[in-house]
Amino acid sequence: MKKMMLVVVVLFVGYMGFNNQYGTTSPETPPAGLEKNTDQSDAIIARAFANHESNIQISGQGIVEKILPDDNKGSRHQKFILKLASGHKLLVAHNIDLAPKINALREGDPIQFHGEYEWNQKGGVLHWTHHDPRGFHADGWLQYQGKKYQ
Repeated sequence: MKKMMLVVVVLFVGYMGFNNQYGTTSPETPPAGLEKNTDQSDAIIARAFANHESNIQISGQGIVEKILPDDNKGSRHQKFILKLASGHKLLVAHNIDLAPKINALREGDPIQFHGEYEWNQKGGVLHWTHHDPRGFHADGWLQYQGKKYQ
């Protein structure tokens, strides 16, 4: 029982710290376009964030909250902030040297994902949303308006 309470406290403190820094909504008010119920992937990401875990292959969905400028240094990446139904936010770094860029992507649009979660203090980064040309890493993807980008 004490272990369970500790886990709950750690998750709450981590969420509140993130919420205060980025202004996420509470789990009771998910972004428009997503179900109120937090799906399993949101819970996995919340746990990974609270425990500072990385290298987690995950699938899920969210709403594009903010589109950021592409990162054109080194491998080019399309970047945007994704808001999950739980209120958690992720930076998506989609490698556009290995996968097509989603040119029509707009803030407020729903998008599905499969990639690798990496912890950071701001909520985490989702990357490997593309195929691995060498075949060593699990392939990832983004699905937008019925089209898969990988």
